[in-house]
Amino acid sequence: MNRIYIAIVILLLALLAGCVSTNVANDVTPPSFKSGVEAFVANRSGDKLSEEDRSVMVRAARDLEKATPEPGLKVGMSAPDFQLSNAFGKKVKLSERLEGGPVVLVFYRGAWCPFCNIELNALQSSLPYFSKYNASLIAVTPQRPDKSKEQLDKSKYTFEILSDLDDSVMKAYNLYFEVPQELHELYKNRFSFDITAYNGKDRLGLPIPGTFVIDQNGIIQASYAKTDYKKRMEPEDIINALKALSETRN
Repeated sequence: MNRIYIAIVILLLALLAGCVSTNVANDVTPPSFKSGVEAFVANRSGDKLSEEDRSVMVRAARDLEKATPEPGLKVGMSAPDFQLSNAFGKKVKLSERLEGGPVVLVFYRGAWCPFCNIELNALQSSLPYFSKYNASLIAVTPQRPDKSKEQLDKSKYTFEILSDLDDSVMKAYNLYFEVPQELHELYKNRFSFDITAYNGKDRLGLPIPGTFVIDQNGIIQASYAKTDYKKRMEPEDIINALKALSETRN
C-alpha cells in the first residue's frame, strides 16, 4: 500500500513539474502586477486621508504629469550606457550585461514603496520566463546601497539592484523628478516616512517608474513609463517583447 502511495505521489509531482515547465516554456502563466496591486488594495487598512492631504497628493501628481507628459525613452532609441554600484559595492555596466543577452531595465522608487515591492516580486517570479530568452534583469533606484542590501536580505531577490546616487541615469532615461517639499512634509508628518532616510541627505529625487527591454545592440525594443506610480509594465508584456525580439533574431 505504501509503495502504491509513494508511486502516486511521485507521479503527481512529475506531472506538476511538467505543467510548470510547460507553462514557463509557453509563457502561459506569468505573474501579474495588476493582480498584486488589487490584492494589496483589498487588504490595506489604516486611516483615510484628509481632504487637505489628498489635495497635496493630487496637486503633486497633476504637476508631475504636466511637467513630464511623455516620460521615458522610446522604442527605437539607443539606451544610454551606464555603470553603477550594486548593493555590495560591485560595479555593474549595462553594455557588459548586454554582451550576454537582452536586458530588462527597471527603475523604481525604493524599498519604502509598496507598489514597487509588488512589481519587484512579480519580476522575481518572472525570471524563469526571462531566462528562456537569455535576458537578465537590472533594477535601478535612487536609494543608498545599504537600503538595497536590506531589501535583498528581506525579499531574497536574485537580480541586480543598482543605486543611482547622482541621479544621472534616471535623468538620462528621462524619468527623474524632484518630490515637492509639501509632499515630502506630508510623507514625514502624516506617514512618518522620510525619503532622505533612504536616498541620503537633501536628496528628494525619484524616478517615474519605468521599464525598458533593451536588445544586445543597445536599442530599446519595448518601453513603459507612467507618471502614475501605481501603473507598471506587466511581466506578460515584457515576455512578449522578449519573444518578439527572439523571433526577429531567428
